[in-house]
Amino acid sequence: MGAAGLVLAAGGGTRFGASPKQLADFHGRPLLEWAVRAQCDVASLSPVVVVLGASAPEILERVDFGRAETVVCEEWAAGQASSLRCGVGFLAARAAAVSKVIVTLGDAPLVTPEVIRLFVSQPPRARALYRGRPGHPVVLGPEEIAALAALDGDQGAKELLRGGPEVEVGHLCSGRDVDTPQDLEEVRDEARAVI
Repeated sequence: MGAAGLVLAAGGGTRFGASPKQLADFHGRPLLEWAVRAQCDVASLSPVVVVLGASAPEILERVDFGRAETVVCEEWAAGQASSLRCGVGFLAARAAAVSKVIVTLGDAPLVTPEVIRLFVSQPPRARALYRGRPGHPVVLGPEEIAALAALDGDQGAKELLRGGPEVEVGHLCSGRDVDTPQDLEEVRDEARAVI
C-alpha cells in the first residue's frame, strides 16, 4: 500500500483577475507547474493527480504535467470539497492500493519536494505548519477519505484533520498561496532567495 499525490487546482481564482491564476508566469513557468513538479519529483508518490476545473482546456494546453494525470472537476464552482471528492474518486479508480493521499495546492509554488517527501511517512490527518500557521501538505487516510462524502461547499479537509499531528516546516520553505496579483509579487520576492 502506497501514497498518492493530489494537487488541487480547480478554482476560478476570482480575486486574481480575468486570466487564469494557474497560468500566471512564475520564474518562467506557469504557477501551477511548480506545484505539479514538486509532487512529481517525489518518486514514492504514485500516482500523482491534478484536479482542474475553471479554464481547464487552456491550462491543459499550456502546463507541462510531467508524469501527473489530470482530472476535470465539473462541479469545481461548488468549492474545494467537490474538488477533493473528485480527485480522491479518480485516485480510487486508478490505484486500489493507495493507503494515503498527500494533498497540496496548485497555487503554492514554493512548497518543495523535500517538504512533500516528509509527509509520505506521516500518519493520516498530519498537516504542515508554517511558523505555526496551518497549511499544506496534508495527509488523508482511509477514514478521512470516507468522511469527504459529508463535506460540501468551500469546506476543505480542515475539520477532518483536527487533532492530527502538526509538522512545522516553515524553516524549510514557504507555504504561501497566491490569491491576488499582489500575492504573486510577494511570493516572487520570497522565491528569489531560494530559486
